[in-house]
Amino acid sequence: MLRHVPPMRLLGAHVRLMYRSRHIYLLGSGVANVLLGLYFAPLRVAWRRFLQYLGSVLLLAAPVLLGLAFLVETGHEMNRTWPSGHGLQMMLAGTILHFIAAVRREEA
Repeated sequence: MLRHVPPMRLLGAHVRLMYRSRHIYLLGSGVANVLLGLYFAPLRVAWRRFLQYLGSVLLLAAPVLLGLAFLVETGHEMNRTWPSGHGLQMMLAGTILHFIAAVRREEA
């Protein structure tokens, strides 16, 4: 950021906020993928395993869109924000799919 043109201190608050938020999005997706790597164990039931794999694909693809968002969105203010929106939605959907797959109904 020292060599950024124009200098970061001359940019508006909204542009600096976009840089920071995109960094946080990338950090969050990285943490989610690390935790997924530590947790993941394929389940025996086929539909649950399918949900796990689908959720994993979404969680693994999200950093690609969030990285694209960092490169594309920050210089254009709020005009183009679809990559970060879709990346965050993919993270949420992947997390929900893993949650649904992991919830077990106890028979009483």
